[in-house]
Amino acid sequence: MRRAVRAASLVVVLSCTPAFAENPSLLQKYGDWSAYGTASNPKVCFAVAQPKDISPKNVKRGPIYFYVSAWPDDKVANEVSVKMGYPFKPGATVTVNVGSDKFELFTKEEGAFVEKPETETALIEAMRKAPNMTVDGVSARGTKTSDTYSLSGAGDALDRIAKECGSTG
Repeated sequence: MRRAVRAASLVVVLSCTPAFAENPSLLQKYGDWSAYGTASNPKVCFAVAQPKDISPKNVKRGPIYFYVSAWPDDKVANEVSVKMGYPFKPGATVTVNVGSDKFELFTKEEGAFVEKPETETALIEAMRKAPNMTVDGVSARGTKTSDTYSLSGAGDALDRIAKECGSTG
């Protein structure tokens, strides 16, 4: 559950609240991914992308993002979180498909998170090798969604946040 708290903190960082002395700034764009970082404490770096395709297209949703974050003060690297743009029912799961690999994420409010660090490592490794990934979920209202992300530039963005936040990518 601590992962969900950190991921929620990332949303706070992105919302530019005064809880953080400095807002994240774009480090560089790599293909369809962007790397961001903060210069002050708490130091946070993240790679982020939005889906290239969403299905169904006629469903109203909030912003949709896939994040990989680094929190050096907590000795955390490659923490995966997904903002799906809709709330989930309690206990719902999300499936991330990368090549032939499937990963199940737990949900909290509008986010999906990986429970075990070793699963995050496997997911990151799969992302570095594949051209795209899909993220499938079901909203609290029962609407099934499938978002397709390009992984073009993901590896470079992950390398950049590792460099900026002193973690391994």
